[in-house]
Amino acid sequence: MRASLSDTALVRSVLKEYKIESVVHFAGSALLAESVARPLSYFQNNVGGTLSLLEAMLDAGVKDIVFSSSCATYGLPLSVPITEDQPQKPINPYGDSKLVIERVLEWVGRARQVRWVALRYFNAAGADPDGELGEEHEHETHLIPLAIGAALGHRKHLQIFGTDYPTPDGTAIRDYIHVTDLASAHICALQYLHCGEQSRAFNVGTGSGASVLEVIAKVGLVGGQAVPTVAAPRRTGDPPVLVASPENARRLLQWQPSHSSLETIIRTAWRWHSDSRHHADPQGSISRVSS
Repeated sequence: MRASLSDTALVRSVLKEYKIESVVHFAGSALLAESVARPLSYFQNNVGGTLSLLEAMLDAGVKDIVFSSSCATYGLPLSVPITEDQPQKPINPYGDSKLVIERVLEWVGRARQVRWVALRYFNAAGADPDGELGEEHEHETHLIPLAIGAALGHRKHLQIFGTDYPTPDGTAIRDYIHVTDLASAHICALQYLHCGEQSRAFNVGTGSGASVLEVIAKVGLVGGQAVPTVAAPRRTGDPPVLVASPENARRLLQWQPSHSSLETIIRTAWRWHSDSRHHADPQGSISRVSS
């Protein structure tokens, strides 16, 4: 079934018909640059959709929700690695929309006894180790699939957005988390809620970062093919460094990433993107849908 979260009546009927006990909320718009250009759309979709979902949940008597939040809620962090108690000052509408939702969850939790966990994703990447599922977007903006696409000749080159950041090599640093580890974090969060633990937010990252140039070098090493690149100006809304402190998730959720070395992430992504069934055409579209 396909439906919009804004269709409160339909979502409510599904929750009731299937006797849903918990919701994992992934839906939302998630492109930083696009959010700067289209802020109204991002707040309408991300915040509006979540309000509709929460209304349907309350009507259906569903009290537990795991929400896909983002490290973008921190904006420019005061220190790295980032802990959950750092100030949240988003610098783009995408991050701000996620922060608004976290605040809504906190207030609704107090008023209506909804239990919630907000997982603040760092950079989700990689593919199913068995090669069945991989990353695919209609308009790709993520570094690793773009770099692999450039190495495979699916695009002319990879743009490096910003080579003058205050980092060791001048390019932005991010904390990459394998999608398999990200999935396991959601299972741990559901178990945490089912045990009646306190609602709260958790960082989901590894605690170590890699720069854009380090990722490009690793893609070339793993694939045995150079990544053609061109320098480009910084994108609006991109902080220089985002690296998680995942200690609370490890301690309270009993969660431990086990697939998130940069090499594992890139090897699984390379395997998926280099499979002829998943090849992109010159315009960047991909023939197979992934989760």
